[in-house]
Amino acid sequence: MFIQTEPTPNPATLKFLPGRTVLESGTLDMQTPESAEASPLAKALFAVEGVSAVFYGQDFIAVSKSSGEWAHLKPAILGAIMEHYVVGEPLLAHSEAATDKAEIFYDAKDAETVESIKELLETRVRPAVAGDGGDITFRGYRDGTVYLAMKGACSGCPSSTATLKHGIENLFKHFLPQVQSVEQI
Repeated sequence: MFIQTEPTPNPATLKFLPGRTVLESGTLDMQTPESAEASPLAKALFAVEGVSAVFYGQDFIAVSKSSGEWAHLKPAILGAIMEHYVVGEPLLAHSEAATDKAEIFYDAKDAETVESIKELLETRVRPAVAGDGGDITFRGYRDGTVYLAMKGACSGCPSSTATLKHGIENLFKHFLPQVQSVEQI
């Protein structure tokens, strides 16, 4: 098994590509060892000293570090990922662990705008962000402001504010004049 690695815009996060499907649908962001209890692989990754977060996308695993150098952490992370796939353990102990259950809020009169926002996110934003080891999901819309949640490599990335304000906000304003700003939740 060959696992590729790619840097992300966040220097504290590396993207690992095992060459197979990681998560069938959605994403899963685990920011603490306790949040990783449903995933044997995430538990193994958090056991590597210095690992601070694990994020699953469809075909990648983004691992963030709080300390240490990638040159020292990477072999242990690659070993944990390889062992997981060789042994054949399930990614999640139960499938509902991957379900994103965060509340979404918006006024019913804004339903058409919200659908357009979601479509732009799905077709233009999320594929680009996944390429960098992260994800952005819709959380709400109120009074011209779009609220988004950043996950994976995007969470805590030094360039996340620029991505949000200059990239995504400008995209939304271009296609949807009623959007005035974008904020992170």
